[in-house]
Amino acid sequence: MTTDADVAAHTSSGRARLELLIVGTAALAVSLSQSLLIPVMGILGVQIPGRPSESTLEWLLTSTLLVGAVAVPLLGRLGDMFGKRLILMVATATLVIGSVLCGVTDNIGLLIAGRAIQGASMAAIPLGISLLSSLLPRDKVGPAIALISAMLGVGGALALPIGGFIGEHADYHWLFWITAIAGAVALLGIWLVVPEAPNRSRGRVDYLGAVLLSAALVALLLPLAETAEWGWGSGRTIGLLVAALVLFGVFGLVQRRTAQPLVDLVALRRRPIVLTNVASVLFGFALFAMMIGTAQYVQAPKESGYGFDSSILTSGFAMLPAGLMMLLLSGVSARMIHTIGAPRTLALGALVVALGWVVRIGLTAHLWEVVLGTTVIGVGVALGYAAMPTLINTHTPVTELAAANGLNSLARSVGTSIASAIGGSVLAGHVVVAKVAGELVGWSTLGSYRALFGACVAASVVAAGLAVLVPRHPDSDAMPEL
Repeated sequence: MTTDADVAAHTSSGRARLELLIVGTAALAVSLSQSLLIPVMGILGVQIPGRPSESTLEWLLTSTLLVGAVAVPLLGRLGDMFGKRLILMVATATLVIGSVLCGVTDNIGLLIAGRAIQGASMAAIPLGISLLSSLLPRDKVGPAIALISAMLGVGGALALPIGGFIGEHADYHWLFWITAIAGAVALLGIWLVVPEAPNRSRGRVDYLGAVLLSAALVALLLPLAETAEWGWGSGRTIGLLVAALVLFGVFGLVQRRTAQPLVDLVALRRRPIVLTNVASVLFGFALFAMMIGTAQYVQAPKESGYGFDSSILTSGFAMLPAGLMMLLLSGVSARMIHTIGAPRTLALGALVVALGWVVRIGLTAHLWEVVLGTTVIGVGVALGYAAMPTLINTHTPVTELAAANGLNSLARSVGTSIASAIGGSVLAGHVVVAKVAGELVGWSTLGSYRALFGACVAASVVAAGLAVLVPRHPDSDAMPEL
């Protein structure tokens, strides 16, 4: 029987680099698709026929989030069962299909449908990590994992200047054609170049588990995405959050009694996996808060006392150095993991993120100070995002890699959703309105931003503490379950 080691042993350096380039292109395209619309949301209401309401436009983001949350664990499990390469191609194909649909229509309903289809492609990043872990020689697995994982942050950081440029100078449909073309190139490359990983788990799809997990995730993430519209105290928000708790409880009971569960809860309850996933939620919080705490911050009028009255494009470029750090430091992150271990690398990354937020709290007078703070945060994210999948792979059986990485990716998405909900509420709860150039303009106070940044410091420090508790070697897995 062919094993992962046999495949990796016959992979040349040139072939390994090509496979990494192809899978990395898919990961970058998927990551870009999640954030490209954020800079142009304010102008879409004018450009889309019928002038849809703000709450309707928000579904261009919410639909992607909800479908992605459901698709990531499900496609991860299918990847372990039927082949990581096959399901990676399915996930990448959904990006192409959804992007093309959005690229050819102005109908808000079809745009939302296309964005929902795009959401399923979020599974491509954890599937790509798992596939490369099985295919590449051992000495190249670490850098490859670091690079693919970094794409989650790189794509988000690059999406803001790209989206801002297109929003100011071109038709918004080009945002979708960018991801459609990149996804199609990656899909063709995977089909022609990347082989299938040999090890698969046997069994059948746990349909009941898939339905319960999907319902629980929607019940959790929908109110988080809609808190700005509904409010934290509304019946819909409270009811759905309570329903999420109940559904997760039922899901856990069903999984324990299922012979071939969708999610191996026994493996998930092992201490290293629990600690890594909780730290991933906190990291996801800190990363997304950087996006909402930079673009709006830089665009605020100078009358706010902190803003620079910058354009969408300028605010996007303020994020660019952070994205470049995530990309350029992926190799450094891999070497650090090899030298000091993934847990310490994750802890160090979290502390660097905390330092970046301290800079953002203390330095507000100049635009370069904002860029400095976000760049420091980008360095920390590069270290942390490289360490997370390494920890997951180290403590997970090879036949469950795709599912485990998918759930870790989902943990980061939950963190971003929490950041969006809490950050939006904090910033919207303290708004100053005044006349600027003869028009009434409202902006969040500097104090509200500092409160959000302070929450990011706390989240990062807690993530560092959790990372220190993660054992470096799988031999330590015999610790009590949490």
